[in-house]
Amino acid sequence: MKNKLNVQIRPALLADLDALVALEARTFAYSRMGRASFRRLLLSPTAHFHVATAVDGTLLGYYLLLTRSNSSRWRLYSLATSAEARGVGLGRALLEHALSYAREAGASALSLEVKSDNKAAIALYQSLDFAVVDLLLNYYDDDQHSDGYRMRRSL
Repeated sequence: MKNKLNVQIRPALLADLDALVALEARTFAYSRMGRASFRRLLLSPTAHFHVATAVDGTLLGYYLLLTRSNSSRWRLYSLATSAEARGVGLGRALLEHALSYAREAGASALSLEVKSDNKAAIALYQSLDFAVVDLLLNYYDDDQHSDGYRMRRSL
């Protein structure tokens, strides 16, 4: 899928593994997925992984949706954008793609977790009709054991 940002959003491939691991290391200081986890998820039928790439093929971001066979509610497990691609709408484009993808696949709702102090991410999620449904005390494994919010949106 091409969009006004001139990026392609496509299903992730095993060939993206090195770039995904590198992006994860640059993006998150806590709760990082490692190479083995990325590899397992790329091969999992319950993981729906998409990447955003520039015209030259550079990986700029990704999202990962997780499903369970006994539930129509899906989970946005992770969404990341490279530092050089922030502030231009890539996060929104990835999230809109994830919502559309989940809806077309029959999901009834999408949930996610976000650090309670991540104002930019919370604002993005709220702008796309996600609402806080739970406070997750000491949820993150960072130095402060930060709280999180569980947010949900019906599809």
